[in-house]
Amino acid sequence: MAFATFNKGVLLALALIAPAIAGCSGYRPAPKAFHEATIQPYRLDSGDRLRITVFEQAGLSNTYSVDQAGYIAFPLVGAVPARGRTLQELESILAAKLRQGYLRDPDVSIEVDRYRSIYLMGEVGQAGQYSYVAGMTIQNAIAVAGGFSPRANQADVDITRKINGKIITGRVPISDPVLAGDTIYVRERLF
Repeated sequence: MAFATFNKGVLLALALIAPAIAGCSGYRPAPKAFHEATIQPYRLDSGDRLRITVFEQAGLSNTYSVDQAGYIAFPLVGAVPARGRTLQELESILAAKLRQGYLRDPDVSIEVDRYRSIYLMGEVGQAGQYSYVAGMTIQNAIAVAGGFSPRANQADVDITRKINGKIITGRVPISDPVLAGDTIYVRERLF
């Protein structure tokens, strides 16, 4: 009888541990495209604020935000699609639209005035929405959020990132770069 009780106890313990271990394998290492996105030219999306300068056109030079639909509202030409475009692509599009009956040879220059936010969740000092800074690593972002909590897994994190219009989640080391718009989730360590 003691042997049967022991076996039931072992089986119960295994039954409880198995889902926890399976939960740990829910995320896989980030795919190759995940890392390639960090070395690609910056792609615009909702929440970015741009400083657009049209040479010798003070009335057109200003800051413009990419709206939820992915457009900027630009004087004279109206809504211009910005989502997924690089700064150089958007400069060309704006210049072409201004050439269509508004300016003879527009010289358009665009810089990011403010990047879209990043989000930190999980085992950090203060979870929330934070400003992205170019060149930021995951470790920098966690520091901005008050550092790791005492229960945090400090080796790697899960990042959710939009790549080519698809939302992908992958597990990466804390030394990896962050992209604007990323959601960083710091997991609790098991022991």
